[in-house]
Amino acid sequence: ALSVTVKFEVTDTPNEADEDLVVARTREHNRRFTVRDVRSLCVFVRDDDGSLIGGLTGKTYWQYLEVSFLWVSEAHRNSGFASRLMAAAEAEAVARGCKHALLDTFSFQALGFYQRLGYREFGRLSGFSGKHDRHYLHKKLGAET
Repeated sequence: ALSVTVKFEVTDTPNEADEDLVVARTREHNRRFTVRDVRSLCVFVRDDDGSLIGGLTGKTYWQYLEVSFLWVSEAHRNSGFASRLMAAAEAEAVARGCKHALLDTFSFQALGFYQRLGYREFGRLSGFSGKHDRHYLHKKLGAET
């Protein structure tokens, strides 16, 4: 047997090339089982002078929309912008061939909002920062649920 000395490195300041290599090799492995169709999907809302007052970031892949961040400025909350951002993202995802959406939200964020949009909880983890829950939600797209 070949004897090799190895060293484990734990860091919060990784070499960018090392981090990129791990991502690339993982994606290389995944491509043997799936198509490579990951695309960014962002939706923004701006006021009259072009200032960003809300936005959604996410991506589509493998027939899923994954929402990462949703934000509306304090001054424009409860104006329906968050619902419209979500609807626009879901419509674009369906146009891209997505059949599902997924996201997560913390207990101090927007669980009820997402549930009103038809998202259903499929998992929950407790104990974030000692007291918060993280809710994992899913929604079927393109058909009435």
